[in-house]
Amino acid sequence: MKLAKRVEALTPSTTLAITAKAKEMKDQGIDVIGLGAGEPDFNTPKHIIEAAEKSMWEGHTKYTPSAGLPILKKAIADKLKKDQGLDYGLSQIMVASGAKHALYTLFQAILDQGDEVIIPIPYWVSYPEQVKLAGGVPVYINGREENSFKITVEQLKEAVTPKTKALIINSPSNPTGMIYTSEELRALGEICLEHDILIISDEIYEKLVYGDHVHVSIAELSEPLKENTIIINGVSKSHSMTGWRIGYAAGSKEIISAMTNLASHSTSNPTTTAQYGAIAAYEGPQDAVAEMRDAFEGRLNTIYTKLVSIPGISCIKPQGAFYLYPNVKKAAELTGLKDADEFAKALLEEARVAVIPGSGFGSPDNIRLSYATSMEQLEKAVERISEFVSSRQN
Repeated sequence: MKLAKRVEALTPSTTLAITAKAKEMKDQGIDVIGLGAGEPDFNTPKHIIEAAEKSMWEGHTKYTPSAGLPILKKAIADKLKKDQGLDYGLSQIMVASGAKHALYTLFQAILDQGDEVIIPIPYWVSYPEQVKLAGGVPVYINGREENSFKITVEQLKEAVTPKTKALIINSPSNPTGMIYTSEELRALGEICLEHDILIISDEIYEKLVYGDHVHVSIAELSEPLKENTIIINGVSKSHSMTGWRIGYAAGSKEIISAMTNLASHSTSNPTTTAQYGAIAAYEGPQDAVAEMRDAFEGRLNTIYTKLVSIPGISCIKPQGAFYLYPNVKKAAELTGLKDADEFAKALLEEARVAVIPGSGFGSPDNIRLSYATSMEQLEKAVERISEFVSSRQN
């Protein structure tokens, strides 16, 4: 049977492919250190698990409204008010089966064939594929490394066409960990308002911010920007609930209604038990969130210095998320390898360290390392990388 063209055009997820290869090697008894996963290594906090279990015993095992439980939407609205000072009614919030599903449903709701979505490079691997699945056209802007991987107003102006429908902003960023400042967001937002371009603000890493840096939502900068922005977020990274698959979208009532209608014909509703877990996540104690953030920052500060001391490796220190995104172009040359893709492949096969090639994020000179694993494993991984580079130098 011939498959649909939309599926044949998809690029497989680099992240999942590397993670699967590393798991396969581990299953064969090979000592592989995996730095590819994009999820916290902590278990979900106890009070969330207990709330989900309690909900099942109380009989909350049936369908819910397609846009999510009203009590969960209220908890999300309260969180947005508390954290960003933003006011959203329940009709402006849709709960989805993960932030990824919220994004997918959003693109399906807003894009017609040929509509353009501006995507800064480096990008999260699923952005372009989801845009293409909705019939849209990804338009890339290169966030240059010398500008901390962030795009400029001038670049945005040049990329805008009559077909531009939306701009994606991911701050803190996956894969770079960079954060846009209020001034940078305001300037980009003004261009979007001028050209009636929807702003999609992916804020999934908002709670993982380090040092003196702060997360700012573009929606909190002005009422016009709020009205022109769809916020995407969820509990996956903040509360270590990746497998629970609960995310949300907040924004225009018209767009949220369209997304809800679509969801009613695809997923029916997010998993009921997981929604009760998410209620506990937002309404319960936030100590575990702070503890995880502190642990990630400690790992970053320890590993970053060791990583950049390796010959040929340079890296801008991340401001958030839990990834390092080093440039290994010179390291590849030193080790007799063609590029970062070959460097990552050899690193897995020879040094038994799994990293994600930057080509999957649109920047072929880099690799992504997740520090969402134990300090012991991280230190061992950096030692292996250092020995790999040293042993292969010409």
